[in-house]
Amino acid sequence: MNRRKKINQTLKGKAKKANAKKAGASNKPKYISKADRAVEEQAAKALLSAETADLQGVEDVKLVESGIN
Repeated sequence: MNRRKKINQTLKGKAKKANAKKAGASNKPKYISKADRAVEEQAAKALLSAETADLQGVEDVKLVESGIN
């Protein structure tokens, strides 16, 4: 293998690896640790329960306004 061919082969290999690395990073979702996922899940549950309580409060107000208890 002559010098020029070996240099071209090395450069092509490096370029191929760089392109594969760049392309693979965008397709993969960002890693979220287990602790962070637990915190987000608790926040979502708290938000859901708050929304449910707000909706329940609205229904109670409508019932009181209409005279049904």
